[in-house]
Amino acid sequence: MKRSKTEAQETMERLLQVAREEFADKGYADTALEMVADIAQVTRGALYHHFKNKKGLFLAVLDLVQREVSERVASEAGRSSEPWEQLLLGCRAFIAAAVEPQNMRIMLIDGPAVAGWETWRQMDEIHSMRHLREQLDGMQQKGEMKQLPVDAMTHALSGAMNECSLWVAEAEDTAQAADDSMRIIETMLTGFRR
Repeated sequence: MKRSKTEAQETMERLLQVAREEFADKGYADTALEMVADIAQVTRGALYHHFKNKKGLFLAVLDLVQREVSERVASEAGRSSEPWEQLLLGCRAFIAAAVEPQNMRIMLIDGPAVAGWETWRQMDEIHSMRHLREQLDGMQQKGEMKQLPVDAMTHALSGAMNECSLWVAEAEDTAQAADDSMRIIETMLTGFRR
């Protein structure tokens, strides 16, 4: 029994890895489940056993991508013990991770379209916005941020980072665009800072 659970887990992880590569490379519309199953060397039945349909597989991949980006942001922010620096490091890490080829199309382009805004925003809330809100709220409670509505600050900053990430990804000089984006985000955050 344990062996079959282990095998099932390995099959699911292999499907997620292959699907992530296909969705990132070809996009949702041009990714065929048959191709995913063939590359993963599993039957279509095994694919449907783990994921109800193409959208179900995509949502699992989107969740994986958002979780990885969130972990990366937390890791980068954790390099500092100073809250302001944590916030800036986290914002920079988000933009850097979001524009990577294996993440951008899934998370920022196809994600909202395929999942729908409500589902996409719920996933974003679980993986990213919750942590951002906690950081801003903690800073506000310590007197480091102006007494402004934390939810509004969270949504404004999250929206700015998502939009900047899309812009950076399309820029000719992505490094310069990322630096420019961070200057703007830092300026915006300075307006919130006490």
